[in-house]
Amino acid sequence: MIKIIPHSGVEWEVRIIEDKFRLKSKVYFNNQSLQLLKQITGSRAFIVSDSIMDKLGYLQKSIDYLSEAGISSVVFSEVKPDPDVKVVANGMKMYQESGADVLIALGGGSAIDTAKGILYFAWKLECEAGREVKRPLFIAIPSTSGTGSEVTDFSVITSEEGKVCIVDEFISPDIAILDSTCIQHVPQRVVADTGIDVLVHAIEAYVSTKATDFTDALAEKAIKLIFENLETIYKDVKDSDARDRVQNASCMAGMAFTNANLGINHSLAHALGGTFHIPHGRSNAILLNGVMEYNAELRGSASGYAAERYAKLAAVLQLPARTSREGAANFIQAVARLKKVLGIEDNIRSLGVDQAAFEGALEQMAEAAMADRCTPTNPRQPSKEDLICIYQKCY
Repeated sequence: MIKIIPHSGVEWEVRIIEDKFRLKSKVYFNNQSLQLLKQITGSRAFIVSDSIMDKLGYLQKSIDYLSEAGISSVVFSEVKPDPDVKVVANGMKMYQESGADVLIALGGGSAIDTAKGILYFAWKLECEAGREVKRPLFIAIPSTSGTGSEVTDFSVITSEEGKVCIVDEFISPDIAILDSTCIQHVPQRVVADTGIDVLVHAIEAYVSTKATDFTDALAEKAIKLIFENLETIYKDVKDSDARDRVQNASCMAGMAFTNANLGINHSLAHALGGTFHIPHGRSNAILLNGVMEYNAELRGSASGYAAERYAKLAAVLQLPARTSREGAANFIQAVARLKKVLGIEDNIRSLGVDQAAFEGALEQMAEAAMADRCTPTNPRQPSKEDLICIYQKCY
């Protein structure tokens, strides 16, 4: 709240309204939209790419398109899963030396997170040195349908202390290019992991305490598209129509959660994945049902905010939802069925995590999840003991 005293001497109160919906990125979609790179304006591009995009020829294709636009390219290809501060530091050094005015992230969530980390820390260093910051045109081209990172202000970087969530509007891409031909070679297990990650993004945005009508619309549509199309591309990733739909769902879910934030599913997954090196999507998937049962209080009244929201999602999928309990239970069961079709394990133990090691890490993981940036907007505020119980239930 700001107090203003005008010339009359009467004190006014002006309340700042925080509710807003922001979408910074321009989104270009459908097959062959990668050719948009021919129309980019700039002099030099710094491309952050993973090795897969190089092997499949998409990196060279991007370089060629940029060349047609009169833009030279410098490539940083040291991207690895769960990018750490060392990788980001190496990339930042190359980026600063390149003098690039265009930054391109080409690849999966790790490539986009790496590019965001490079941009963020380069910006911070320039600010600390008192130099003027010239932000490059930032373009994100995802090669998986999962993170939605091409339109978000989130980045997850691994440090010695675990996974660190960077959230800042500065790192939101200016342009997102959704060319589903870039995901037609994705392995079946990655389709499952990234697809469920989309679902978790949309569900958590929908039940977030910061949810709005705008984020709800995107989350509902993303969830519907996932239930209608994910199984199809899991069985046949060459199905271009279903591929387009899942990629669109990923982007929509990203728009939803960058405005509404997430919840403890991601907080718990960040800590679990960072501790036992489990892929992010798989961590999210295994924890999802346990988190929803906790949020909906199915063993209690099942009459709270989260249960009502899950019941609304059941109605979106045309599942019985005459009461909050019935709707929430049916939605949670529908998620469980989808996970089973996608071959996702039932519990953490099935991933080969040793029980003694798991129990020894419980306290630390729960503490990390409590401190995570995603926890405050969870529909039910947990204690550390609650989070430990969810972990144990999912083990």
